[in-house]
Amino acid sequence: MQEPKDIYIRRKEKYSILSEIIHRTMNMVSLLRLVTAISIFIVFIFLSRDMRDGVIWGVTGVLSAIFIYLIIFHNKLKHMYKYFLIFKDINSKSIDRLEGKWVSLKDTGEEFINEEHNYTFDLDIFGQGSLFQYINNTCTSQGRNRLAYVLSNPFTTKKEIDERQDAIKELSKKRWWRQRLLAEGMTIEEKNRDSKSLIEWGKSKNTLYSNKWFKSIVRILPFITILSILAGYILGVITWIIPTLLIITQYSMGYFNRKNINKEFNEVYKYKDEIKVYWKILNNFEKAKFKSSYLIKLKNRIKNDKGYSAIKQFKVLDKIVENILNRKNILFIPINVLTLWDYHCLIALYKWKNNSGDLVRDWLYVVGEIEVLSSLSSIGYDNPQWSIPEIAEEDSVFISREIAHPLLINKSVSNSIKIQDPSRIVLITGSNMAGKSTFLRTIGINLVLAYSGTYICGERLRCSLMNLQTCMRISDDLEAGISSFYGELRRISNIVKASKEDTQVFFLLDEIFKGTNSYDRHLGAKMLLKQMYKNNAMGLVSTHDLELGELEKSTMGNVLNYHFQEHYKEGQIHFDYLLRRGVSTTRNAIYLMKMAGVDIEN
Repeated sequence: MQEPKDIYIRRKEKYSILSEIIHRTMNMVSLLRLVTAISIFIVFIFLSRDMRDGVIWGVTGVLSAIFIYLIIFHNKLKHMYKYFLIFKDINSKSIDRLEGKWVSLKDTGEEFINEEHNYTFDLDIFGQGSLFQYINNTCTSQGRNRLAYVLSNPFTTKKEIDERQDAIKELSKKRWWRQRLLAEGMTIEEKNRDSKSLIEWGKSKNTLYSNKWFKSIVRILPFITILSILAGYILGVITWIIPTLLIITQYSMGYFNRKNINKEFNEVYKYKDEIKVYWKILNNFEKAKFKSSYLIKLKNRIKNDKGYSAIKQFKVLDKIVENILNRKNILFIPINVLTLWDYHCLIALYKWKNNSGDLVRDWLYVVGEIEVLSSLSSIGYDNPQWSIPEIAEEDSVFISREIAHPLLINKSVSNSIKIQDPSRIVLITGSNMAGKSTFLRTIGINLVLAYSGTYICGERLRCSLMNLQTCMRISDDLEAGISSFYGELRRISNIVKASKEDTQVFFLLDEIFKGTNSYDRHLGAKMLLKQMYKNNAMGLVSTHDLELGELEKSTMGNVLNYHFQEHYKEGQIHFDYLLRRGVSTTRNAIYLMKMAGVDIEN
């Protein structure tokens, strides 16, 4: 079986070669088009000398046909070239992810950072070097916002997560389908990626363009006008005044309402590229065959009880937009006046809105959810050693085997830990830089992945559904006049409050109460852990307070001791980042102070 990286490298090389071939072909076609245009001009000069020369007319016709064909062919090549470059970029980014270079990816999700959130700030879910930056393969605003929501708001039922796991496992095997989905999304320009305005546009209505009398006038009047032109100007059976008045009437209908017409059309112009992309994404989704129940549910969601299919309706809207674009051609102005083309387009547009406008939000939700599932399934394909976690039906379970931090590519050390009733709290001691904080984040970020329905970085994880709460990265807030210690107390207060509610809390506390004296820190930590246990919470706490280790004995094993340690070799400090049972017996603060240049007396 080929490694994902080898496949990505091969595909990147393939699309690099294809894009170069297409680019050379485009240059050749452009040159031929120029030669053809010059030839037409030369032939036209000869034609102007003798307009009756049939041979020259024939040559002009052939050259014109060739010129039109070259334009069409060049546009097709341009379309292919665009997609080949996109596929090359997709595979290049996939290689970067596997090589640990993903931190250079542009979309960090920085706008989703929330320092007050239960866990996202502490666990690096958003921002530079975040989980979002690593897994995000969304392109639409719906997809980005949905991915941020899923990572910030874990699913709360086993059924939901199980369904998503099945869908994600199925999509992880469809590499080509996922890349095609991503390629379609990447064709949307950055400035057109906000779907909120499209949703609001779909909801807006206009009673005039839906009025049956108005629609009848728009249909009948052009027919009468064209007949009167035939009868008055050509056959002469009626006075020329009648067709003239009718033409003036139709022209006035467009002229005096031009501001409203242009406003309506300019609004829909903005979405023309998005509409085409959404249609392609949903069309590819509908054509694909899926077995998982959740993907089938999503398919059914793009159809409503009236029988309107999102694919069909987006295609209809795309056609309406193409018809509207025709009016930009100067040669189309007479046709526009004679047929009331603008009003026909407006009627068709508002008919579409009446039938489908209110469904746009739901359809775009499906687009976003497809992108999210694709992003979450990609990490499973890229990391075949990762596994799908098992969500336990019972409370107070966290059992992991060889679990590691997913963002520390090729650097992370795997560890195993079992937290289960009655031993619901783990106390982790160890020296500075030994790996305590990283291990807490390893546990937390894998829980976020598990509750999102996707793969975790480890051989096995079995966990209950719990309310994840963290207190790890607290700093002074000078503007609000809040010290880091008070900020920590506020966060701890929220965690204690959450532990008193129905959902079981899983907490991660890093160096709690470090902003106060050792006596108060020890007493406060001891009382807090006893209270959390009483409230049926479970979790991990890191600390330098080795005296807290006596809790394992005094609580009869309700609190378990684990530690990380360092060793010295040839005067250098080394860490293996392996988790061990018991309380730490080593210290390295003095050594690190000396390394920093502090003069320490023996």
